[in-house]
Amino acid sequence: MTALLEIEKVGMSFPVRGNLGGKPRTLRAVDDVSLTLSAGETLGIVGESGCGKTTLARLVLRLLEPSQGAIRFAGSDITHLAESELRKLRGQLQVVFQDPYSSLNPRLRVRDIIAEPLRNLGWGRARIEARVDEVLTIVGLPIEYATRYPHAFSGGQRQRIGIARALAPSPRLIVCDEAVSALDVSIQAQILNLMQDIQDRFGLALMFISHNLAVVRHVSHRIAVMYLGRVVELASEPELFVKPLHPYTVALISAVPEPDPEAKSAMVALEGELPSPIDPPAGCHFHTRCPIARERCKVEAPEFREVVPGRFARCHYPGEFEGRR
Repeated sequence: MTALLEIEKVGMSFPVRGNLGGKPRTLRAVDDVSLTLSAGETLGIVGESGCGKTTLARLVLRLLEPSQGAIRFAGSDITHLAESELRKLRGQLQVVFQDPYSSLNPRLRVRDIIAEPLRNLGWGRARIEARVDEVLTIVGLPIEYATRYPHAFSGGQRQRIGIARALAPSPRLIVCDEAVSALDVSIQAQILNLMQDIQDRFGLALMFISHNLAVVRHVSHRIAVMYLGRVVELASEPELFVKPLHPYTVALISAVPEPDPEAKSAMVALEGELPSPIDPPAGCHFHTRCPIARERCKVEAPEFREVVPGRFARCHYPGEFEGRR
């Protein structure tokens, strides 16, 4: 299957001012990331806060230009497109934001919120009005809600409006950046089911970014685990949870709540603090917290490699750590 989105060795660095009289330093928010995403597929991106998930989303949406590497969409290189060329692409790449309150303009009616990206793409008035009614129906909201303002809606309803706005230009890829983290658990399930229904209906590709591994498991076909700007493991959803290869993934999965206490394995408590991305450890970035770290890990950075067919890990000793020792 031909990939709709290809991310090849992408990196993003930001200059950071040093202390008074100190040398400026560099923060590598995303480092050597390679991923693919096909039409109709959901790729989950998980990791702790500050691991680079949102920066990666901004790179995919071309809100940021990568410092290195290449991004291809539908076979075309979009890494360094000019703004005029990017404008033509915007309708195919859309985003659903984390906060359903701040992401909607309180001064605009729902109809105008959904219509705004369509006007920017040059759609005519009659076509816009028909499309607004159509996407409101798709996300499960009555058409008469189009005349109301955002303050009249609950958080779940606002997120449905955000999804309708993203869906309006008929995109091929939607990036969901923590799209349900601000919602109650019962509402989260409704929004996740809605996104899956929309994907099945229109064959959309979804990049679903979250710190919540349980949520990502519910919607993803494949899952990429990030740590300090790097992808440390990539696998299909079933394989990742049956036998994670990277010690960091083992720790993340052990922290997921389990409804059956007897089936729950012991939680893996990682030692030490998350290192600063401005000054990451030498060698493997995870070695300072890794339960099986060896001398090699301290000096030699592991490559992101295919350990078994379809499964990738950035570890010198993949699969050796299975839990608490």
